Amino acid sequence: MYEEHGGVREYTFKVLVVGDIGTGKTSLVKRLKFNTFSDKLNSTVGVDFVMKEIKWDDKTIVRLQLWDIAGQERFGNLTRVYYKEAVGAFVVFDVTRKSTYENAAKWKSDIDGKVLLPQDEKTIPMVLLANKCDLPEKKNFPAEMMDNYCNECGFVGWEETSAKDDINIDKAAYFLVSQVFERIKAGEPSLTTGDTVKVGGTGGGAAGGGCSMCG
Repeated sequence: MYEEHGGVREYTFKVLVVGDIGTGKTSLVKRLKFNTFSDKLNSTVGVDFVMKEIKWDDKTIVRLQLWDIAGQERFGNLTRVYYKEAVGAFVVFDVTRKSTYENAAKWKSDIDGKVLLPQDEKTIPMVLLANKCDLPEKKNFPAEMMDNYCNECGFVGWEETSAKDDINIDKAAYFLVSQVFERIKAGEPSLTTGDTVKVGGTGGGAAGGGCSMCG
């Protein structure tokens, strides 16, 4: 939603951060919020969230409410509650563990089936993050393969990231916000209600489209 104060629009976007256990989700969130890194973080239990403020332009402030969801939660019953009113998501995998890459599509499918944007009943924009790209033991994920994977599964884009070396994290965040704004503009007539605009929401059922990897 947004509120307007003195000609400045202030948006709050709920953004999910999901992926398998140990993919570095919490480290990414800490880097984005606090610009710090620690290799001694404990695994998230349940869900945690922080707020990150971005000055988008002279007349727009964006507050990202980042929901860091524990890796085991995809198999639980609470994800629908956690996902409620999200308008975007990062799906994170570890470039040293190919199984986490293969499971990224399952995370996307889980979100697709539990939350839709209210203005058009389409799935929320999701960016795939190939995390820990600083590690020498990383597997080979060619750009063409990543592009094809994103196209087939419906990710709006992907980025190599490293929380340790602060690689492409801000870039990925700005890209996701730009995708959320595109959705808002596309659905603006049906969103406006007085001085407040609701951009979050939930929906049931699977989204249209998809591929065999995303089932």
